[in-house]
Amino acid sequence: MSIVEDFDHRWAQLLPVGRHSGTGGYRRYAWTREDHTLREWFAGECAALGLDLTEDRMGNQWAWWGDPDRSPGVVIGSHLDSVPDGGAYDGPLGVVSALSVVRELKDHGFTPSVPIGVVNFGDEEGARFGVACAGSRVLTGAMTPERALGLTDADGVSMAEALRAAGRTAEIGADPAALARIGSFVELHVEQGRALDLMDPATSAVAVGTDIWPHGRWRADFTGRADHAGTTALADRQDAMLEAARFALAAREAAARRDGEHRCVATVGKLDVRPGGVNAIPSSVTAWLDARSPQESLVRGVIEDLTAMFPDAISEESWTETTRFHDALTTRVRDALGPDTPMLGTGAGHDAGILAQAGVPTTMLFVRNPTGASHTPEEFAEPADCHAGVEALLTVVKDLAA
Repeated sequence: MSIVEDFDHRWAQLLPVGRHSGTGGYRRYAWTREDHTLREWFAGECAALGLDLTEDRMGNQWAWWGDPDRSPGVVIGSHLDSVPDGGAYDGPLGVVSALSVVRELKDHGFTPSVPIGVVNFGDEEGARFGVACAGSRVLTGAMTPERALGLTDADGVSMAEALRAAGRTAEIGADPAALARIGSFVELHVEQGRALDLMDPATSAVAVGTDIWPHGRWRADFTGRADHAGTTALADRQDAMLEAARFALAAREAAARRDGEHRCVATVGKLDVRPGGVNAIPSSVTAWLDARSPQESLVRGVIEDLTAMFPDAISEESWTETTRFHDALTTRVRDALGPDTPMLGTGAGHDAGILAQAGVPTTMLFVRNPTGASHTPEEFAEPADCHAGVEALLTVVKDLAA
């Protein structure tokens, strides 16, 4: 079986897991039944490849070919969870490609000079508990276990409770020993935008990552008074939704004022409305804001504007500074793929960025996305481009582990 056939086979196995019949999108949230199925699938695939499976203190899964405690290794992989009604490619493309690369190397008698690892990071999207890359943040110490365990989902279930319900311990924490096993990390990911598609059609379907924009998430809490939607006069209402709506519009306007030569974006994508009845005036609304730009000062400017307008409402949930990928590693990866390989920065956060912030030599590969759509069922990559991605990853691993 060729590497392309192997990729297609594994990809077909994953497609049904967590797919919502109504939307066609995926609901693969951390520490749920779907997440358990995905973790079991990953473990089974790694066992079939003869890899040694371990977990770090946050539950991220690592499968090793060779002993990384004797020598740090080359790690590839990504994540399997999704945003609400997300696409099929964001995360799984990197995990499936990594497994297919290991099988190809083993089948052709490749002898790595350093261990090779495949990782499945947990809770990358933050869809359930609100903080992206929770698995890698706790692993690296970027987020304390106390804060992680206290995060709650929309039903008020804490991460600690979710872990216990999944049959796991809530004794999580940073894991320096697991980090020390990583000599370099290369994460293959679908592009979340159309930069590659807008290039010359003859250009490679794969790009090498250069950096991740600074980005953050903020929470805004608005309080009103619950009342009857049909009997309460407009003048007598204290409707928390009105302030939340004003906040969403103000965020858009603040970003637009800075969206000139340098791109700046701000999005309110999640609301928690109480009591949540169609015929009830909201007594409280919590809104979550995501803001990003190639320049940190532009994002901070958006937050300053909003804080001036809503001085007591806003609190920071997470912040990630500009992440530059490892220069020497990025150069070596590009040299392995050829000098005409495009270089690409991204506004999307990734576990690769969290590892890079922790000092791990890290870079990324991006596979062309002709629609530019991401975090939606319309997310897409042509099969030929996916195959180009797995072939590129194979080339890179051969070079790094030769």
